[in-house]
Amino acid sequence: MAQLVGQGGQPIVILPEGTQRYIGRDAQRLNILAARIVAETVRTTLGPKGMDKMLVDSLGDIVITNDGATILDKIDLQHPAAKMMVEVAKTQDEEAGDGTTTAVVIAGELLRKAEELIDQNIHPSIIVKGYTLAVEKAQEILEDIAIKVDPEDEETLIKIAKTAITGKSAESHREHLAKLAVEAVKQVAEKKDGKFEVDIDNIKIEKKEGESVEESQLIRGVVIDKERVHPRMPKRVENAKIALISDALEIKKTETDAKINITAPDQLYAFLEQEEKMIKDMVDQIVATGANVVFVQKGIDDLAQHYLAKAGILAVRRVKKSDMEKLAKATGAKIVTNVKDLTSEDLGYAELVEERKIAGESMIFVEGCRNPKAVTILIRGGTEHVIDEVERALEDAIKVVKDVMEDGAILPGGGATEIELSIRLDEYGKQVGGKEALAIEAFSEALKIIPKTLAENAGLDTIDMLVKVISEHKTKGKAIGIDVFAGEPADMFERGVIEPIRVKKQAIKSASEAAIMILRIDDVIAAKRVKSEGSGQGMEGMGEMGGMNMMG
Repeated sequence: MAQLVGQGGQPIVILPEGTQRYIGRDAQRLNILAARIVAETVRTTLGPKGMDKMLVDSLGDIVITNDGATILDKIDLQHPAAKMMVEVAKTQDEEAGDGTTTAVVIAGELLRKAEELIDQNIHPSIIVKGYTLAVEKAQEILEDIAIKVDPEDEETLIKIAKTAITGKSAESHREHLAKLAVEAVKQVAEKKDGKFEVDIDNIKIEKKEGESVEESQLIRGVVIDKERVHPRMPKRVENAKIALISDALEIKKTETDAKINITAPDQLYAFLEQEEKMIKDMVDQIVATGANVVFVQKGIDDLAQHYLAKAGILAVRRVKKSDMEKLAKATGAKIVTNVKDLTSEDLGYAELVEERKIAGESMIFVEGCRNPKAVTILIRGGTEHVIDEVERALEDAIKVVKDVMEDGAILPGGGATEIELSIRLDEYGKQVGGKEALAIEAFSEALKIIPKTLAENAGLDTIDMLVKVISEHKTKGKAIGIDVFAGEPADMFERGVIEPIRVKKQAIKSASEAAIMILRIDDVIAAKRVKSEGSGQGMEGMGEMGGMNMMG
């Protein structure tokens, strides 16, 4: 494998010793198998009745989640094709925020269908061409069946958020969390040229254990995980005038090494007095602007703390840069680099700035801002694992609400969209004809994996359910999907199971791109892995995936 025999029987070494190489059918079979195992791993988490995974890392830290992207991110995968499936989930998460499991499951099924065609001696290039045609057509069909909605229609937005949260551990509180997500997104959304733009970085999520998930709240302002710097400072300031300073309230040290020769005690006294005066001037400058709350990105000198406390100013130091930017957006304050430049016009406003003890730790609440363009959601919950999963659910909900506000188009969930795509692609395949039609047909069949999995995870009879849903879908319309709670076909719009068009479009795009990339590989050349000390592991990882054996 790693050498050829030249003239005179002399071997010519091309690849170094220990290199593993899989060629042609072997390479395709192993890559497809690895990708399918990843898809099978997350498949059981799909839908409202999906199960959760408990992931334990090498340090013993536990993550309990239902989120496809999180699961794949936490599993230590070895096989290169398996790692490509992780990229599918990451892309889906970044682009659409939800539908990570859907994307991976579709990619796995596309590869399974492709393998069946390869077994019938259909060349991967033909399959790739058929899949490419199918994806383009699928995007057109999605645009055609999508329903336009008013981006400000709160009822639709709440349904969208609830659909994203359903199936996660936080489901029992989905009503409350969906409302929080919608309120937060609507608050930070900005209208430009008649279209909404939402920067979800302006929604800060803070987590604190204790209370129940129902106690989670939206603060129209910013919560900072810090405390005031001096105990004599006020704990509560109403009608706060807020100064944001990115520099330190300290005497600057000289850039170069400097020596001061002091020959008499009164010179030392004068030097210290001068330092004290400089700090007092800084604080006087702040007081003169009328500020009664100060957030400083760097340190605050002990003496400055004393003077600020004396002036009745609440000060917080070492505030993160990202928090400073959020404070500026929420309160309308300008971030000033030098205290000397601070004027009363640079100050922001909040009805209340207060230090509160949450779960035994002090936090500063800045709330009651005028039309804040940055908000905070404070998540509460019984345990760390609950809070983490609520955070993941909320992030998904926030992202899907953002999608709908920006695109203004929705699709039915519950497998209805995939069934409609499958039916229409089947017809399209017949029009295309030739061998590519087989690949388009395989693509259309692969999409049925979503309703199939939803039924399977709900403990329903898969074949029976699929037949029923498809026949009702053809007679009663494109919104008919599976109601997994009632175990029957139902109109998904009526049941409030709706998803943004962006989630579906991206899921089909990223799934098919990954499947096509894996199909085009006919040669895997893997260098010998450097053995880490004590592990004794060489290239054996190619055949395994982080403890998941590839004996499919």
